[in-house]
Amino acid sequence: MNAKESILNGKAALGIEFGSTRIKAVLIDENCEALAVGSYHWENQLVDGIWTYSLEMIHTGLQACYKDLADKVRAQYDVPLTKLAGIGISAMMHGYMAFNKEDELLVPFRTWRNTMTEEAAAKLTEEFQVNVPERYSISHLYQAILKNEEHVKDITFFTTLAGYIHWQLTGQKVLGVGDASGMFPIDCATKDYDEEKLAKFDKLIEGYHFPWTLREILPKSLTAGEEAGVLTVAGAKLLDPTGTLEAGIPLCPPEGDAGTGMVATNSVKIRTGNVSAGTSVFAMIVMEKELQKLHTEIDLVTTPAGDLVAMVHCNNCTSDINAWVNLFGEFAAKMGMPVVDKGKLYDLLFKVALEGEPDCGGLLSYNYFSGESITGFDEGRPLFVRHADDKLSLANFMRAHLFTALGALKNGLDILLKEENVPVDKIYGHGGFFTVPGAGQKIMAAAMNTPVSVMDTASEGGAWGIAVLAQYMVDGADEALADYLDHQVFAGQTGTTLEPDPADVKGFDDFLIRYNKGLAIERAAVESI
Repeated sequence: MNAKESILNGKAALGIEFGSTRIKAVLIDENCEALAVGSYHWENQLVDGIWTYSLEMIHTGLQACYKDLADKVRAQYDVPLTKLAGIGISAMMHGYMAFNKEDELLVPFRTWRNTMTEEAAAKLTEEFQVNVPERYSISHLYQAILKNEEHVKDITFFTTLAGYIHWQLTGQKVLGVGDASGMFPIDCATKDYDEEKLAKFDKLIEGYHFPWTLREILPKSLTAGEEAGVLTVAGAKLLDPTGTLEAGIPLCPPEGDAGTGMVATNSVKIRTGNVSAGTSVFAMIVMEKELQKLHTEIDLVTTPAGDLVAMVHCNNCTSDINAWVNLFGEFAAKMGMPVVDKGKLYDLLFKVALEGEPDCGGLLSYNYFSGESITGFDEGRPLFVRHADDKLSLANFMRAHLFTALGALKNGLDILLKEENVPVDKIYGHGGFFTVPGAGQKIMAAAMNTPVSVMDTASEGGAWGIAVLAQYMVDGADEALADYLDHQVFAGQTGTTLEPDPADVKGFDDFLIRYNKGLAIERAAVESI
């Protein structure tokens, strides 16, 4: 069946993922090959000190992204999108969207980026004896309780961004287990919320006499392959106001961007891992067994199938690199040079970084646009620092910025790989950091001292990953997700693997010593400007 027939016969599956700066839609055929891609750019807003996206922005973005996809399908294949085999919704994990019995949003959506839940996260970590990060949904809920926020007593449901959109499309208050694990700790034996910790939380707040228990207001946890409702008439109208798309399409469980990243890189199998590096950066390794002790730098989440994953998450990655690339582009324009394609500029600057000295020639930078919990910062200041006699070259400058993009991540990974001796057979990279062939990949291999692979499909990212999960549901989930990906999705896929260069590994280790010593400079900057 060719692409046009797949679309006409309703055999194509759709995945939509809400990233921090872009909403992306990918349409795939029965073999999980991408047929068309749509997108919509958006930005979070800082409102009364809270990073948020309004419901209007969410709905507008959903419709605009879908319209872009549908228009491209019509232009490319000369057919309308009327029916689909399945749909999947994915989004940034964590955060806080709380609703009352009238389904009204009680307070503006608090995204993962907010670092105002330090007290709650610390108390829950102590109570549960597992790391509960500040961005987790339960941290936001408990912090609101500790602050005696009026809205908490009226909550009947709270969820993530993906869970909210899925609810609007289907009427179902559910969540994929991977996204659910970013709301509240999961018991990997049951693939559901940890009953012991649910009871501990209810005991913790019993003095407030709320008219709800925690399980009552959490979305139901589902694993990959399960059906999670169908597109309602109202949902179809929300997604496609033109009325062209028909209701009744099944949806897979909504997932977080961490889970879809695992799918997109074929790293849901035990002893595999992946690094997603863009605006933020996180590394995930699928575990054979639980960690030996509590590490507040390590988050524990799950794959979409419910297997335990150790995650190192950092708020900052490529934003400072992007700012410097824009500056170089502005310089080129001021010099009267021909308009430089942004992609070529990135390609040039990333590749020149590979020509720098292994340890960046003594240069040091920090990419902290926002706080960074792994290194103990509630807020940040981008910085560039050097000795007067350090070699300031373009190669060393760019290399320092690529290294520092992974600096906080490296600190967390060293706990897993060196302290806990977690075994890793394969690491896959995806996201903007890996866009320039061989550059970010080589730097990541140095940071992890592990071979790093980039798959051809990685460029499609999480939107493709959630589309694959929709197709997995459509195909009946007759085999385990890891086996399905191996046999049905990635069989014959090509990619590139780079081994770590010993000189680069030592250079990164030397840089990290300087990076950690220099954190006092970053702290002084936060306090002073």
